[in-house]
Amino acid sequence: MATESSNVKYEEEFITNSKGKKLFTCRWLPTDCEPKALVFLNHGYAMECSVSMKGAAMRLVKAGFGVYGIDNQGHGKSEGIQGFISRFDDLVDDSSHYFTSVCERKENKNKLRILLGESMGGAMVLQLHLKKPDFWDGGVLVAPMCKIADNMRPSQMMISVLTQLRKLIPTWKIVPGDDIIELAFRDPNIRQEIRENSLCYKGRVRLQTAMELFTVTTNIEKKLKDVTIPFLIVHGEDDKVTDPMTSKLLYENASSTDKAFKLYPGMWHALTYGEFPENTDTVFVDIISWINERIARGNSRLEREQNSKKNELHSTDKKDDN
Repeated sequence: MATESSNVKYEEEFITNSKGKKLFTCRWLPTDCEPKALVFLNHGYAMECSVSMKGAAMRLVKAGFGVYGIDNQGHGKSEGIQGFISRFDDLVDDSSHYFTSVCERKENKNKLRILLGESMGGAMVLQLHLKKPDFWDGGVLVAPMCKIADNMRPSQMMISVLTQLRKLIPTWKIVPGDDIIELAFRDPNIRQEIRENSLCYKGRVRLQTAMELFTVTTNIEKKLKDVTIPFLIVHGEDDKVTDPMTSKLLYENASSTDKAFKLYPGMWHALTYGEFPENTDTVFVDIISWINERIARGNSRLEREQNSKKNELHSTDKKDDN
């Protein structure tokens, strides 16, 4: 499906992953200019791209970027039990395969590649970077799920019990916890929109899903120093879902030489879709400015790739001369 309005072309497509599951993808492209960079959206847990991240995509495409998104397995319009994550690594593989295929199209080869993820999508951005450290040019981490906030985290005793139970009843919705919608989305109107959006999962966290999210955050905590990608972290100071102090730890411990951390007083968890409009405006001014600054600095990854090819050709010519 393709639609076009206000100098924006929107398209949807289903792809099939390595395990035969159909996954929903979507893209927003400017029609009045060539995209100056590519931005890849990674949605949060229980969310999706085409509705709840549409506002973010429209802001980015109107700033001149090509924007691509994918609904993870069990999320949005993609196949799978709603809200169920069997292996987080499978989601990483799906996103990596799709995003990489977009980047390698002839028309996109010279464009900057920026990952943007909110909450669980922030964890996805970090995992995608760690999977292919030299492939991505930057990451925007919106309240990233590097660690689950203490009030959302099961006790150690509960974790032990859940670890045993997930072998028997992995899809059961039995993990206790607060209402994430009430904690994450500050604007009551958006809370209602989420509750009415059938593409968003609203039940209790499924057993295996909870354990996978716990595992991935635990692993990320151990690998903060391995992060080398240029990144911007934006986080609400009053976030009750993911811990702003863990974002600060990521900022302080990451090996990246190009990094920034912005903490917004009074703001909650869902910054791109959940805050009051004036606050969302502030966040996107910072995000778009940061991406534009990276573009202005030039594409160092592309320069490295071109120099590598030149060196390979030079080496081949020397061998031929001998």
